[in-house]
Amino acid sequence: MSLTDDRPTPALTPTPPAPPARRHVPVALAVLAASLPMFMATLDNLVMTSALPVVQADLAASVSQLSWFVNAYTLSFATFMLPAATLGDRLGRRRVMLAGVVVFTAASIAAALSGSAESLIAARAVQGLGAAAIMPLSLTLLAASVTPQRRAAAIGVWGGVSGLGVALGPVVGGAVVEGVSWQAIFWLNVPVAVVAVPLLLWAVPESRGTWQRLDPVGTLLLGGAVFLGIWGIVHGNDDGWSDVRVAGPLVAAVALLPAYVGWARGRAHAVLPLRLFASRGFSVANAVGLTFTLGVFGTVFLLSQYLQVVDGYSPLEAGLRTLPWTAAPMVVAPIAGALAARTGLRALLVTGLLLQTGALAWFAALTESQASYPSFVPALAMAGIGMGLTFAPSATAVLDGLPDADFAVASSANSTIREFGVALGVAVLTAVFLGAGGDITPTGYDGAIGVALLTGSAAVAVAVVAACFAPGGRGPTMP
Repeated sequence: MSLTDDRPTPALTPTPPAPPARRHVPVALAVLAASLPMFMATLDNLVMTSALPVVQADLAASVSQLSWFVNAYTLSFATFMLPAATLGDRLGRRRVMLAGVVVFTAASIAAALSGSAESLIAARAVQGLGAAAIMPLSLTLLAASVTPQRRAAAIGVWGGVSGLGVALGPVVGGAVVEGVSWQAIFWLNVPVAVVAVPLLLWAVPESRGTWQRLDPVGTLLLGGAVFLGIWGIVHGNDDGWSDVRVAGPLVAAVALLPAYVGWARGRAHAVLPLRLFASRGFSVANAVGLTFTLGVFGTVFLLSQYLQVVDGYSPLEAGLRTLPWTAAPMVVAPIAGALAARTGLRALLVTGLLLQTGALAWFAALTESQASYPSFVPALAMAGIGMGLTFAPSATAVLDGLPDADFAVASSANSTIREFGVALGVAVLTAVFLGAGGDITPTGYDGAIGVALLTGSAAVAVAVVAACFAPGGRGPTMP
């Protein structure tokens, strides 16, 4: 162009302002911020099991109400995780998780102040609603707040804390009840929340998924299947599996699943998009999650009862004696997360599940021979190592290969399936125990608990087969 060219000069497009630099937060602090509320939610899943006799006497609760102190939380927790993930994608995951912490804490205060069985059941249901917004979104926020290179290790710590919350539930419940009162179980959540809320605001950045339309029909179909399925399962052994109050909800739950598949096919905005199952990691992790929790937590339930009824330990003493198994993931899971980049997910999953399968079979032999507690310690340690090697890789596999926008829904689906597995494991292994002539007496476990624990071992063996199809390679391929 010449100096005399009088053509108009094109307008310059203004350079958009650079986004504000993200505040540097240590990975350990981000892990703590995401894990602390989740620990609170998982702890309260089973924290009441040791306190039930005391609560029953204090509130004059019926046997039916006693079961609802636990089931109200479980049903609400499992049913609302997927809708909470959708809200998190739309409104902000940290914002919805913070709301969950507030709801959970308020419900904990209401539970502590309950003067009747009915008010405690209602408070527990609201607690479960708050927990549904905490558990899956904590993993989603953690995965989005650390680099892909550090993600497996961070998830390993998260998995260890999650397992520790489940493990310490009965122990903390027993300790608090024996030392203070059953109300103190719920008051403990208040100081935890006071620390967790500002920590979340400081250490974990907000994130959102893809904005999409809500799916009320799909939510009702899938949420109804989860609710009715768990309802039938938790009432099966008490009311009888052929009772219409049990069989009816189970049949309805089974019918709602294909109805949801028909509804969700081809819908990008479905509450659980079917395209997620095209991810091998997501599909395998959910198959492992269901069968693993079925076998393991059904065994934890029966073994803790065995230690009390047969060996004569108090609830607190029995809980402490299972810690070589249930607390080991706190140490092993972070190590497994760090190793995932070298060994790949498949090797860790298969190894951990094989150890768990063998340990559960070992428990069957020990209980049937009425071995003393020291004989259980090697098997408990073996089970603990196996559980730790399973938690982190399975949590990582759920997100493997998926875009960040799908993290919340994928994590919520996996958490829902694992919660379903816990309820199913307790019901199935208890049914096998009772079917083999078992009874809750010092001599009623002979010839029955071994069969039940072998059933749990077989369920974990199915998880081993599923894990053989997990992504291999050198660690996660998440973006």
